[in-house]
Amino acid sequence: MIQFLIHEKADSVGVATVDIKAGENASGLYMDSQNKIEVKALDDIPLGHKIALIPHKVDDSVIKYGHDIGRIVADIEKGGHVHIQNLKTKRW
Repeated sequence: MIQFLIHEKADSVGVATVDIKAGENASGLYMDSQNKIEVKALDDIPLGHKIALIPHKVDDSVIKYGHDIGRIVADIEKGGHVHIQNLKTKRW
């Protein structure tokens, strides 16, 4: 079962299509190539939220749908929950 989607290979996060539990090996799908990926979730990832596909450090950009969607304000390991606690817009 696919649990998260990634728009394209350049993306650094995927979007959960179901609730993902911490410790679960979650299955993802790249929409551009139909390639599959598996990532161990470090945190609970609610439906619609983002899972880190790579480690992110403070001030790194997050790429989703092939676009920069913001900057990291707290380090995130691969499989971590990417949301408002660690991702902020670059507008402010």
